[in-house]
Amino acid sequence: MLKVESEYTPAGDQPTAIRSLVDGLDSGLRFQTLLGATGTGKTYSVAQVIEKTGRPALIMAPNKILTAQLAAEFREFFPTAAVEFFISYYDYYQPEAYVPGKDLFIEKDAAINQEIERLRHSATRNLLTRRDTIVVASVSCIYGLGDPAEYRALNILLKVGEQMSRDEMLSRLISMQYERNDIELSAGRFRAKGEIIEIWPSYDEQPLRIQLFGDEIEKIQIVHSLTGDKLGDLDASVIYPAKHYVASASNVERSIVTIQQELDERLEYFNSVGKLLEAQRLKERTLYDLEMMKVLGYCSGIENYSRHVDGRRPGETPFTMLDYFPEDFVTFIDESHVTVPQIGGMANGDRARKQTLVDYGFRLPSAMDNRPLNFQEFLEKTGQTVFVSATPGPFEREVSDSIADQIIRPTGLVDPPVTVRPIQGQIDDLLGMIRGRAEKGERVLITTLTKRMSEDLTEYLLERGVRARYMHSDIDSVERQVIIRDLRLGHYDVLIGINLLREGLDLPEVSLVAILDADKPGFLRSERALIQTIGRAARNVGGEVILYGDSITPAMKSAMDETDRRREKQTAYNLEHGITPTTIIKGVRNVIRGEEVAELPASGDLSNDRDALTIQLTDLELDMWQASEDLDFELAASLRDQIRSIEAKLQGKNFEQPTVPGQKVRKRGRR
Repeated sequence: MLKVESEYTPAGDQPTAIRSLVDGLDSGLRFQTLLGATGTGKTYSVAQVIEKTGRPALIMAPNKILTAQLAAEFREFFPTAAVEFFISYYDYYQPEAYVPGKDLFIEKDAAINQEIERLRHSATRNLLTRRDTIVVASVSCIYGLGDPAEYRALNILLKVGEQMSRDEMLSRLISMQYERNDIELSAGRFRAKGEIIEIWPSYDEQPLRIQLFGDEIEKIQIVHSLTGDKLGDLDASVIYPAKHYVASASNVERSIVTIQQELDERLEYFNSVGKLLEAQRLKERTLYDLEMMKVLGYCSGIENYSRHVDGRRPGETPFTMLDYFPEDFVTFIDESHVTVPQIGGMANGDRARKQTLVDYGFRLPSAMDNRPLNFQEFLEKTGQTVFVSATPGPFEREVSDSIADQIIRPTGLVDPPVTVRPIQGQIDDLLGMIRGRAEKGERVLITTLTKRMSEDLTEYLLERGVRARYMHSDIDSVERQVIIRDLRLGHYDVLIGINLLREGLDLPEVSLVAILDADKPGFLRSERALIQTIGRAARNVGGEVILYGDSITPAMKSAMDETDRRREKQTAYNLEHGITPTTIIKGVRNVIRGEEVAELPASGDLSNDRDALTIQLTDLELDMWQASEDLDFELAASLRDQIRSIEAKLQGKNFEQPTVPGQKVRKRGRR
């Protein structure tokens, strides 16, 4: 049952926004937008909409870290529902690729995170079996996945007292791609000793023990994964496949025939144009895969033949996780101004890489159909959609049949006043403002246009006795979290950055945001970027924003007009209801673990703290997943080495960091 459990009740603009979205969904509106200012409780409103509609929901976020945060929040709101987490399961991912200029073929290399894989299987299993399912996913949910009809059809229903021979059970488990391993039992594996068969379903945290008496199922037990102790008895259990890419024997046999036909056609083409090397390469590789499919029913990289296995036509839309949802599900796209462009860009990059593999005989042309959805296909699969953003993009505004404003904060806080000051003398003017805020124990955020400027400004302020630090893309995500935490704890007063200060920073101690060179054109000073940055001062009752510029650009005017509109509405609401705004009092928490942080040394040195090292490890793994998903393999490899270094330190060992010729040492922010 989709029921919200929370100590809060809708307040401010939330009741109106919730009612508007629910009415829109009930009346069949295709697209809606929840335009919610920073700190207005958009996630809580979405949870209320899900409860009132009672429909399964997909919530998409632009990156893995935000996806994890949202999943944790929705699990708190819906403790009895199936709130699932679906992201790319690679700790490290190097796709197969060919570089013609160097005649270099790069084999696929990947490290799969078993826990994330289990969560992905848990998501698809619950989508097929439960109505009260909410899936929080990254954009990886638009990548190809197996046919849900095959996934559902290949399950095994085990019931106590029913007949099933040992050989039949083992054969069916193998056809579902469970791996037999009598030594080590883990997710996706089974072992058999006499009449006892232990199966660890790919989506469960604990294995099952099946005890046979002849050809009869005598007992089904849940057992502890380490001790083997019985945890409970079951009357029945449904076992779903170990992999998403599975196929019945008849489909495999049919696909072998069509793959062979495509291979013959492709070999004829290569031979006709004199590409004998490509022909030989393709023949050897494909025939080996076909032989594996004949013997085992699958092969490594079977997803590249998914068009044949699924029986799809060339160019037909591939199956994805979205196909596992029932028809009436609702899609919520969080931070839609970022997520929507991501969805549109995935298919192009994938196609460019695979085209080279096909042209040089490493893959059949049908491999091109193992791909992410393009944007139009995504829209066709998702049905009713709600975009969620403080600054919706042009697409959301254009297609939305209804836009629900959520401007009033339950805390009574209003958007900060915005003033424009000339660039001449901006640094000295700013220095005075900083000192005034620091004396009151408040913090300051400053945004610049370049890394160099942020570094130089930090140095200038430090020389004048101001406790300042900079933060830009050269600072890794673990150190970013340390920087943010130290700012909140008062270890320094000023944080200087570029676009990293726009979204997702919950800093109630910040009472002043200064935007330098606000009149310079570009995406860093666009209307959306300015509104996001202005919002960073909206959590403090004394919040103020200064735009330094010699002219007022259209983007500045639009951002200021929107802020004034919101502020006017918020102030009127507070007067009408007798609300006195107060600064949010919020504990300093670790972003991933959600635990309150005690006062730490100003240095922020985590190198010898075991708890802090464990936090670093978690955060680095999340960063590595994101880098792999973004195909930034150099960064992923660097993060992998950092992870190994921390693991070695936790075990009391030394880890020698591998050196790469030409590798540069990145400059760190000054404290």
